[in-house]
Amino acid sequence: MKLSENWLREWVNPQATINEISDRLVMGGLELEIEPVLETLPQGVVVGRIVKAERHPQADRLQVCEVDVGQPQKLQIVCGAANARAGMNAPCAVVGAKLPDGMEIKQAALRGVDSFGMLCSAKELGLAEKSEGLLELDHDAKPGTPIEQYLGLKDNVLNLEITPNRGDCLSVLGLARELSALYAIPMKRPSFPQAVVVGHSQVKVEIEDLQACPHYTGRVITKLNPKAITPDWMRERLRRAGLRSIHPVVDITNYVMLELGQPMHAFDSGKISGQVRVRRARAGEKLELLNGETLEFNHGELIIADDHGPLALAGVMGGQESGVQVRTTGIFLESACFAPTAVAATARRHKLASDSCYRFERGVDPGLQRSALERATQLILQICGGEVHPVITAGRPPAEPVTVRLRQTRLNQLLGHEIAEKDVEQLLSRLGITTRHELGGAWIARVPSYRYDLRIEPDLIEEVARLYGYDRIPAKPYAARLAPGRPSEAARSLSRVQDVLVSRGWQQIVSLSFVEPGLQGQLNPDARGIPLDNPIADTLSVMRTTLWAGLIPAWLYNRQRQQNRLRLFEQGVAFADVDGQIVETSRLAGLAVGAALPEQWSSAARPTDFYDLKADVVALLGSTAGEYRFEKAEHPALHPGQSARILRGERPAGWIGALHPKLVRTLDLPEAPLLFELDWEVIRDTRVPVSQPLSEFPSSRRDLALVVPETVSADALIACAKASGENLLQKVFIFDIYRGDNLPTACKSVALGLIFNDYSRTLTLEEIDASVARITSQLTRELGAVIRQ
Repeated sequence: MKLSENWLREWVNPQATINEISDRLVMGGLELEIEPVLETLPQGVVVGRIVKAERHPQADRLQVCEVDVGQPQKLQIVCGAANARAGMNAPCAVVGAKLPDGMEIKQAALRGVDSFGMLCSAKELGLAEKSEGLLELDHDAKPGTPIEQYLGLKDNVLNLEITPNRGDCLSVLGLARELSALYAIPMKRPSFPQAVVVGHSQVKVEIEDLQACPHYTGRVITKLNPKAITPDWMRERLRRAGLRSIHPVVDITNYVMLELGQPMHAFDSGKISGQVRVRRARAGEKLELLNGETLEFNHGELIIADDHGPLALAGVMGGQESGVQVRTTGIFLESACFAPTAVAATARRHKLASDSCYRFERGVDPGLQRSALERATQLILQICGGEVHPVITAGRPPAEPVTVRLRQTRLNQLLGHEIAEKDVEQLLSRLGITTRHELGGAWIARVPSYRYDLRIEPDLIEEVARLYGYDRIPAKPYAARLAPGRPSEAARSLSRVQDVLVSRGWQQIVSLSFVEPGLQGQLNPDARGIPLDNPIADTLSVMRTTLWAGLIPAWLYNRQRQQNRLRLFEQGVAFADVDGQIVETSRLAGLAVGAALPEQWSSAARPTDFYDLKADVVALLGSTAGEYRFEKAEHPALHPGQSARILRGERPAGWIGALHPKLVRTLDLPEAPLLFELDWEVIRDTRVPVSQPLSEFPSSRRDLALVVPETVSADALIACAKASGENLLQKVFIFDIYRGDNLPTACKSVALGLIFNDYSRTLTLEEIDASVARITSQLTRELGAVIRQ
């Protein structure tokens, strides 16, 4: 929200600079920045009135104007603006003037006619990025008045970032209340007298959902002057707040919203048929909004409707058909209180944002509607004229103010500092909170209706601390002794896993949990992505079910920047919908592409393959790697011949493999990346290291060359050998694989290394040979293995 400093000082004017005010507001919990209206003020620019305008004798698009600048002699100025005309007031830069962009105005001859100055547009004064024609000023502007004085350009804009709990500060009134409390000075609130009612026209209002709209006020105003224009002072205040001038009535509703914090809407009364109803939309009803967008309602949105159908989306945006137009002479002015949840749900569902919605979502004072209506009526009569009709009120009266019990002992305990009782009462009274003292050092605090955020005792304690000054509360050591947590030795730390991967050339990334639904649907078609109600972009509209959906875009982004060899990993959460419940699973995933080794002279370049990736995965599994097995299996996103399921015992631990060729073509990828994804909950547990003595007796090795079918995996061979080798077999490993001549069809030769040892004695040849025979026999029976001759 943006507000003018000069406007704010009309309500409360502490004896402090704007920077001191800013610092005090920041210490009070409001974040803001100060921006000057103009970095450099114009010099020598005054209000000018065009007395006469004639066509230039040598140029059709130029006019020779006679301009009154408050001096005895009028100036002759050549002007090319299309809207320049006699009787118009506009900024005039006289000879010697200097504009904000550094341009200095000199006497010049344009097509043979002398020009003694320049008539200015808003862009030339630095008030707009672009403009068409001269900046037109009010007819009552006095010629010769310095433009910085007339437009109040010696001003600053407060650019505030208001937290959701402080909706009461979204106005000049709210910010003035805050400054009044912080500086302990009175606020000069202008009086808004009730307008004199002349007519008797009324629009009947009915509220069908009192929870969503507890209070509604309105008024008919007729005989408006359709030629009325918004005065300069109001246009400037709206511009400094970031709002453009649209129509006098619309500008007044926006002005009251900024001044008091009450969003309002004006309907063209001639386009309302029958009575006005605040109700839920019926399925299939449609409404064209002021922004040109047409909505179809199917979720019971809160709307304002008449006998013919929807007129406006309650608290969010008005309808195009019932809105105020240039020729409007009668309006129905709405000032209502809508529930934050009702407005927020509608805005999120239809991806709409407005200043009105922004305020209703944070809570609008339920006691403000009548005074805002009177203020808007006063301004409309002042600017547009018209006849005022009676106020229509519907709904229930505002609820009684909330009361909260505050204990002195609890306040001192939470703050760690004692504040005197009289100081507590004084600080709360500055916020408009009345207190009633109770026995036992407590108060019953009566909270004003505009403070939605004060509902429990700690809320009041925070307010006391805020006004007392956090800098006045001395820092003290914490009284409690906190025992440092001791990580379990049986749990693998994420930092150690990260260190392992980084030491092997991997780089960690952090990606959003929101991903592109098309990419994720192809990577994990069996899982339904959880859609976002209000995504930040269409390409980030579902929650990820796999971390691969973030790794692949990260790889492509880096590849476009000439990074061809990449090892990326991420630790994060994946989301799944399981029987209507959202389940979060912590995952560790990686992607590898490019050469197996960095560019070097000692080894020939070769691409990274499945076994390179598997070696890195085994390394990160550490001392528990022996508990895992890689089992051939098919995954919809992985190459059917280069993929494996990773199991820890019988528990699924993850997947590893190359991206499916079909997906490589569909996604138009430059190559097939290698991927892995592990369930962190499964791999996190590890064994506590236990020391074992080395055997004092020699080991013996036997090698077996076995011919097995191609379908037999290395894992199956090793598992079978271990199971039949009993306690004497200490280690089994594969040291050679041969495919070629002299082998049966669809077979391969696998060489196994067997290490035998006993910790209590030296094994005899007979024991070793018997164990080898058992292993060979078992391999033959279970896997069809034959000793290669």
